Amino acid sequence: MRNKKLDALVLQLENYAECWKQFSRYLNAARARQFDQNDETQFLELKSLITQELELIFAAIDCVAPKKTDVHSLLGNAPSIRYLSELSEGALRGLENQWHKIYIAWQCNLGQLKVQQRQLESQSMLSSLLSRSK
Repeated sequence: MRNKKLDALVLQLENYAECWKQFSRYLNAARARQFDQNDETQFLELKSLITQELELIFAAIDCVAPKKTDVHSLLGNAPSIRYLSELSEGALRGLENQWHKIYIAWQCNLGQLKVQQRQLESQSMLSSLLSRSK
């Protein structure tokens, strides 16, 4: 038996992790100074999605890390790709480091959910085997 709520949450976090990968791509575009107005618009939309999904995820699971304030800080320190492109190399590295810590924390949360998912599947399979042997 599958837990549909847990399966949906795993899928949600997998999609959320993809959003964070996209954020990193925009950091790289800023460093390379290769972006246009369309990229700026998509970057703003991405930040909106990250912020909204953050609230949904925090409402669904108990996260020790990342802290909501850390995510808000990173997003607040990246108002636009143009702004990022004008930062010093050291400041941009600092943002990348902050991004990396948050990204790894989300991967840990995703991994914990997948462990729960597998445990539930194992229990379900064991129950199924025991009921067949009777």
